Amino acid sequence: MPETSPNTFTGYQKFIIAILAIVQFTVILDFMVLSPLGAILLKELSITTAQFALVVSAYAFSAGAAGLLAAGFADKFDRKKILLFFYAGFIFGTLLCGIAPDYEFLLMARVVTGIFGGVMSSISFAIITDLFAIQFRGRVMGFVQMALASSQVFGIPLGLFLANLYNWHAPFQMIVGLSIVVAVVIFMYMKPIDAHLKLQNKANAFQHLKAIFSNPNYLKAFAATTLLATGGFMLMPFGSAYGVHNLGIDITQLPYLYMVTGVCMLFTSPMLGKLSDQIGKFKMFIAGSVITSIMTLIYCNLGVTPLWAIMILNVLLFVGITGRMISASALMTAVPEPRDRGGFMGVNASVQQIAGGVASIIAGLIVKETSSGYLDNYDTLGNVVVLAVFLTIFLMYNLHKYILTKPVAVVTAVPETRETV
Repeated sequence: MPETSPNTFTGYQKFIIAILAIVQFTVILDFMVLSPLGAILLKELSITTAQFALVVSAYAFSAGAAGLLAAGFADKFDRKKILLFFYAGFIFGTLLCGIAPDYEFLLMARVVTGIFGGVMSSISFAIITDLFAIQFRGRVMGFVQMALASSQVFGIPLGLFLANLYNWHAPFQMIVGLSIVVAVVIFMYMKPIDAHLKLQNKANAFQHLKAIFSNPNYLKAFAATTLLATGGFMLMPFGSAYGVHNLGIDITQLPYLYMVTGVCMLFTSPMLGKLSDQIGKFKMFIAGSVITSIMTLIYCNLGVTPLWAIMILNVLLFVGITGRMISASALMTAVPEPRDRGGFMGVNASVQQIAGGVASIIAGLIVKETSSGYLDNYDTLGNVVVLAVFLTIFLMYNLHKYILTKPVAVVTAVPETRETV
């Protein structure tokens, strides 16, 4: 089927981009809302920073295990059916979080949510790879990554508002309601995505998984993903507690910090995606890594700081992080062969989640909470993150060289009348 022209997407492709962005919004919000709720949960559930880190990593570890188990089957079914199956499980897990009465139940609920939610990004990326050519995926990733910004603009502030107005269960209940609506729209309007089924051989799921792990280029990609996940998972779990107790932000001001950052990301994410396609995805990755490193070192060494200054620094930090994620995601989609896309994305997501879970636990061991709530060793945590960022550049460079040697893949786009974007 024909590829899209450089400056246009079909109406259906626009729908795909929008619905995948909304799916990512709900999944990311479910994960990210734990960070701003951290200051509340530490008090309400009477838990330590290490126990809270375990709640975060429980999602990551279960997501990693589920991704590995699902990877062998991911290319054997229509991607729409796989998307709906795991999204339904994610909704159920989030509902359990919304009714959790204590720490132990919440921990179990996060495991269930991770089993299903952790696979969602890999399915979405497989769909994007099936429907969009590599030279346009930076733009597509830019729009889909707006889910992160949207969760900060709308989701996290609203979640914190509901948590302060009612209780910490309310944000999860809000996510459940929205996700049910999204699932119905996918069921009714998304077309089957099954062209990859024609490329499958007769190997069973375990043989397919073994073949993925036997590919040296895939292993290099998984190694890069391991380090790529380290930074976000290390800084994110304690972000709200650090802001409140170290930087002097009032807990009622946290929604404004996330909202301002998110609004800026809504505007910059599409631009970063388009720029990634124009100047090259690896160049964008380097630029994002440099910005991330500089801002991390500054941010993690702050004392009590005015809110306006924290907002500026936080925006710049997320510009760097978003630039890295958009370009890295677009590069990763070019690594697998068409017949391996679902399986590769599943394993890659698993590696990311497991690495993130380990990183979250390590962060919980590095950071220590004093009796006043102040977090010690946050500067050390920042140094570890920066080291991981620079090591990732070398791994991504090897992937970049490999991708340049590959022929351009044919995209299975749905032919429709072109609409300019």
